[in-house]
Parts: sequence; structure tokens; C-alpha cells
Amino acid sequence: MRSKSVLFVLLFSIPAATGLFSCQSGSKKDPKAPTGPAPAAGRGPGKPILADAYVVKPVKLDEIIEASGTLQSNEEVELKPELTGRIVQIYFKEGTKVSKGTLLVKLYDGDIRAQLQKLELQRQLAQTTLTRQQQLLKINGISQQDVDITSNQVSAYGADIEYNKAQLQKTEIRAPFSGTLGFRNVSEGAIVGPTTVMATLQQLDPLKIDFASPEKYSNVIRKGDPVTFSVAGDTEKYKGSIYAIDPKIDLATRSVKIRAIVPNPGGKLFPGSFARTSIQLKNNPNAIMIPSQAVIPGTRYKQVIVADSGRAKFVNVETGIRNASNVQILSGLEIGDTVITTGILQLKPGSTFRYNKVQ
Repeated sequence: MRSKSVLFVLLFSIPAATGLFSCQSGSKKDPKAPTGPAPAAGRGPGKPILADAYVVKPVKLDEIIEASGTLQSNEEVELKPELTGRIVQIYFKEGTKVSKGTLLVKLYDGDIRAQLQKLELQRQLAQTTLTRQQQLLKINGISQQDVDITSNQVSAYGADIEYNKAQLQKTEIRAPFSGTLGFRNVSEGAIVGPTTVMATLQQLDPLKIDFASPEKYSNVIRKGDPVTFSVAGDTEKYKGSIYAIDPKIDLATRSVKIRAIVPNPGGKLFPGSFARTSIQLKNNPNAIMIPSQAVIPGTRYKQVIVADSGRAKFVNVETGIRNASNVQILSGLEIGDTVITTGILQLKPGSTFRYNKVQ
């Protein structure tokens, strides 16, 4: 009976022990088993990035500076009298051309002429007195001092006469140069003074055009360089030439001011008009131009990604002029370099990539 009980206990314990061992074995992790989620479908961690590229090659480039400008009169003046007086005659019509020295406005001068006549008579009297005293001096009938006093009076009257003649000239307002008159602001009988603008006079042929250029071009722009420009509402292209360059760089805009002279024989151009100017500096047959999207802007410098044995290499560059889709590279690249144009946000220094399309 004892033997049967022992046999029953052994038979029952063997399956239980086997199940317990299986459970403990299943709870242990295999150190070689992968952890985390399964890799997603697509590019694996070692697969290169697909990118488009552009091979740098020489391009013929016409360097053109474009800027906004304003047309100015070659000469312009506001006609103002030097004296306070009444206008007695206006000799010009508005909008007409006049020659240099043409009498335009006459002020009342009766008081000055009367003073001038009085001085002339006083000088004649003093001159007669001086002549008599000089005769008396020869016979010692008068002292030299009396003769000198009378001589000084003659000279003083002469100076007063010249002064009043100058004042008389100021009553005549004449054209200081040949040009075209603007609207007049006064009428006959008006009392005018040195602050009264009676009209304007402008010289319209030739004209001047003022514009500014970035300071990096200040050393390549020269006097005599041609300028091409157009004005609003006119499709015609006009030409001029640079005749003055401001020697100082504007601190606010970091640009240099330029002035050109423009022929205007037909009077088609008007002062004050907005003009879009362009200066062709030179023809560069070996310029480097790359797509604009290849340039990575930065706070301190600009960069492009260059292919280096299948890996990404970041290079600092200096850019020049731009057009609709390309930008000039002044330094940092050489002819034959391969520049990455797409996928640049995914690439890091030393990243591998594979060409998708090469231009």
C-alpha cells in the first residue's frame, strides 16, 4: 500500500515540474533578440538620400546693375527779387523758352533814379569846387587839407552813385541762363520781397538723372560709363553717361550716389520723372552661375553642398548678381564642382547620397 502511494505522488509531480520549468524559461529575454518596433518600410538607416545635382560650368554673364532713379533739371532756379518793391511790368509768358539775360520782371525804380540824379548833381558840384581849390592851392590861397576834404567828397559821391546803380539793376529780374519758364505766381502791381517766388526757370536739355548703386560696385563704376533707362508710361529706352560719382558711401543705405547726363533735344523727358536705370559693367565669359535653391542662407555666411566622393560637403560661398532662377558665385566654387540642388534639408556634413538627376 505504501508503494502505490509513492508511485502516485511521483507521477503527479513530474508534469507539474515540467510546466513550471517551461513558464520560467519563457519569462527570460533572449539578449540577441531585437528590441523596439520593427523598422518601417522604405529607406533604411544606411540607404543614401536621393538628390538632384548641378555641375558647375562657365557661363557668359553680362553684369548689369539696376537701380531706381529720378530725372532732374540740368539747371533750376526760383526767380525771387533781391529788393522789396512793386511789380510794374511782367515781360514773359508761362511755359515759354527764354535766353540768358532776357528781362522777365521789372520793379518800380523811381525812388532809386531820383536818388541817383541827386548824387550826380552833388558830385558835379563837389568836382567844380575841387577844381577851384586846386587853382587856389597853386598860389597858396588855400590849405592842402581843404583840398583833400573836397577830393574825398567827390570820391564818396562817386561810391554812392555806383551803389544806387547796383540797386537799380536789382529792380530788373533777368534770366540767369537759357531755359523754360514755369507758372508765374505774381501779377503786375503786387508787392514782392526777397522771399517771394515769382516763377521758376529750368534747363531741360540736357537733363540729369540721380540714382544709387551698392557699395560693392563703387570701384568698378567709372565716369563716362553708359547708362540705359526707361521712364513710366514710355517703352522707349533712353541713354546717358555718368559724369559725377559721390566720393562718400551713404551710411544709411550702404550705397554710392551717381549722377548721369541725359540729352533731351525733343523735350520728351520731364524733371521729376521716375526712371529705372541699368549699367552694363562688363562681359564675364567665365562666370559661375548655379540654381538659386542650392544656396543655403545663414546669419554669418552663405553655403552650398558640394559632392565629395559620394558624401555631402558644406562650402561657404560669396554671391553676386541674380536673375530669375540663378545666382552668381564669386568665390567658394570651381568649374567642375557638383552642387546639390534638392534634398539639402536632409543632408548633413558627411551624409551619403545618390544622384537622382544631374544637370
